[in-house]
Amino acid sequence: MRCKINRNAAKKIKQWLAEEGKEGQMLRVFVSEFHGNHAHYDLTLDYPKEHDEIVKTDKEIDVLMDSREDFLDGVWIQYFYIPTEGFKITNSSKGHPPHVH
Repeated sequence: MRCKINRNAAKKIKQWLAEEGKEGQMLRVFVSEFHGNHAHYDLTLDYPKEHDEIVKTDKEIDVLMDSREDFLDGVWIQYFYIPTEGFKITNSSKGHPPHVH
C-alpha cells in the first residue's frame, strides 16, 4: 500500500503525535464513508490491529492502513492553510473527488 503526506501535513501530524498521552499511537487513515464509486477519508490516532499494514512515508511518519481496504491504497494526505485551514485527503489513483477534513 502507498501513502503520501505533504510537508504541512507532516508538521501537523508530528505535533499531534507529540501531544501528551499519545505515546505508542500511530496515524491511521481510514474510509469514513462510501458514496457509490468513491470514498471519503478521515484520520485518527490508533494502535496497530490484526489486518493493518504499516506504511512508511518519506516524511518519517508511519501510517496504519487496513490492508483489506482497496480504497486506501494511494491516498495523499495534505494540509492547507488557505482558503481554509485543514487536512485534505485524496486518492487520485481511484479517480475520486477530494475530501476536506
